Amino acid sequence: MQIESLRIRNFRVFQNVSVKKIPPMAVFMGQNGAGKTTFFDIFGFLHDCLSSNVRSALAKRGGFQEVVSRDQTGDLAFEIKFRPSPGEPVITYELTIGLNERSAPVVKKEIMRFRRGQYGAPWKILDFADGEGVAAEGELQSYEDVQKANRAPQKVSAPDILAVKGLGQFENFPAMASLRKLIEDWYVSDFHIENARGRQEAGYSESLSTTGDNLAQVAKYLYDNHRERFDSILNAMRERVPGVTNVEAKVTEDGYVILRFQDGQFKNPFSSKFVSDGTIKMFTYLVLLSDPSPHALLCVEEPENQLYPELLSQLAEEFRHYSNIGGQVFISTHSPDFLNAVRLDELYCLVKENGYTRIVRACDLPLVASLYREGDLPGALWSQGILLEAAAKAGGNKR
Repeated sequence: MQIESLRIRNFRVFQNVSVKKIPPMAVFMGQNGAGKTTFFDIFGFLHDCLSSNVRSALAKRGGFQEVVSRDQTGDLAFEIKFRPSPGEPVITYELTIGLNERSAPVVKKEIMRFRRGQYGAPWKILDFADGEGVAAEGELQSYEDVQKANRAPQKVSAPDILAVKGLGQFENFPAMASLRKLIEDWYVSDFHIENARGRQEAGYSESLSTTGDNLAQVAKYLYDNHRERFDSILNAMRERVPGVTNVEAKVTEDGYVILRFQDGQFKNPFSSKFVSDGTIKMFTYLVLLSDPSPHALLCVEEPENQLYPELLSQLAEEFRHYSNIGGQVFISTHSPDFLNAVRLDELYCLVKENGYTRIVRACDLPLVASLYREGDLPGALWSQGILLEAAAKAGGNKR
């Protein structure tokens, strides 16, 4: 699955923003306070809306008034265009969230459309408001399918629950199921090195948690069930981290699993609590990117922290490879070294003006594109201030 475009209205600093032509790997850069963390929280927010409900997702962020853009009275609105798989039609999902007459948060509008081919009107297959609406059932491969599809009235148990949460569980609503799967499979990293470093109760974990607190369990799972992937991780560690010759996930007698690192200069391995932050972080990223079932969307903030600059170009290639095998990747960064490994069509600039943020594609900036063609790297253009200056002068998104 891949998100191809995104529109946001009234979500914190994003009062009216469109991000178009999103590639499999997209990198977002900007000054502190421009909204990179907030941009990633859009996906966390929608994930929370689906996994629980709109009310709790807003409460987690301080309530509706703390989430809506400052000095704005309108609703929160999102539009996502995504393709379930190559060759499949683009699906458009629109979600509007506001307050009812009792100032309680509700889903004011939830619409899904898709279009086969490049021309013609899109076909509406979901139309909900305030917990009630209709949805087209069955496989919809032609205009005739859409016309004949059953559209019986549907209702969710409360007006702050997404229709795709309920309908997406049933096989007779495949389009809704694909969107539910997309949102459920978003991974927004909230990695904490100390969580990953500590010992963990022996257990079964196939995928890394967003905080990394099950790193040892996942490493053991890969070793036991996907040995070729684990060996590939070890080879990468040996190449990139001086001295590291082996990593093992060992189960202790008291029922815990710990990571032990072997340095070729010493006979006995040592616990992860004595390993540098950079070593733990590199191992964590390699484990994350070796998941046998790639996440539909992987969001990673500032991967350069604690890592040696020379490793960043290699890490960028790891992320790009992950995106090429099916898992879309969004990354935020301040690092010139990381940016130097990014293609211009993968780069987006966040520019904050008058309290709101615009998002500009770097390849749409004529000066930047010209310099890039002449051999200047994005990291150098960022360090010299040329990239953000050009983005600030650009018209950007119209409000």
